[in-house]
Amino acid sequence: TYRHRPMPPRHRRTFRPSGFGAALRADIYTVTLLIAPIRTEVMARRLRRILAVTGIAALTALGSAPAGAAAISPSTPVGTIASVQPTNGQVVGVAAPITVTFTKPVSDRSAAERSIVVTSPANLSGRYQWLDNSVVQWIPDHYYPAHSQITMMAGGVPRTFGTGATVLGVASISGHTFTVSVDGVVMRQMPASMGKPRHPTPVGSFTVLEKQASVVMDSRTIGIPLNDPEGYKLTVADAVRITWGGVYVHSAPWSVGSQGYSNVSHGCINLGPDNASWYFNQVSIGDPVIINA
Repeated sequence: TYRHRPMPPRHRRTFRPSGFGAALRADIYTVTLLIAPIRTEVMARRLRRILAVTGIAALTALGSAPAGAAAISPSTPVGTIASVQPTNGQVVGVAAPITVTFTKPVSDRSAAERSIVVTSPANLSGRYQWLDNSVVQWIPDHYYPAHSQITMMAGGVPRTFGTGATVLGVASISGHTFTVSVDGVVMRQMPASMGKPRHPTPVGSFTVLEKQASVVMDSRTIGIPLNDPEGYKLTVADAVRITWGGVYVHSAPWSVGSQGYSNVSHGCINLGPDNASWYFNQVSIGDPVIINA
């Protein structure tokens, strides 16, 4: 659930043109004039002069704003930031994306992206991915340095989070293995079973999204009825999610006989209970997982 903060009050300026004695209040949207009723042609001419002076003053004030203010100006349809993940002080894996959620849909995505900058380490490149109209992720092109502090700006506010060890899981679909290294040192190569031909495990680079000590897996969520020969509803332990589509690395005592020899799962990476527990306790949100064919 995202916290929503009310929009900040609009910044207002007061212009006082000399010689007229009336205070004119203007913001970037509205100019309000309070004048006495106009009854003569003289007053009409005076009104035209007032409008001309006020328009020039307002345009001058807006035109003098620095170029960098565009990302945070009230006139830019970016919106207020509701939340940023990772949070300040959080320690995450070296592949963790930065997720920024706005309080309302963003119409100017380019301005929103410019307001999200990683300042340290320097020269760290990445790409933006919009999950919906109010949520954007900045995904690093390369892993963050391990055991480091990452500093960023989001909406003009500095934030800092940390990274732990580089815990990298590499699955080999054809080799039926799941190998885990920590800071470049192989710690375990475990027998595994991946997706059967009808339900293949996706190939590519992934990031640990969440960890669940216990989760109910229901085949209906991937379009398989419970009464189908392929149907299932199981409570699974030590589940590490790597896609929002339902792919996990998890404990699978029912497939231990196939692990290391054949692929019999519905797309997940099956490990034996001891190996699954060990990996669950090693891995953090944001750690990378690579699945090779």
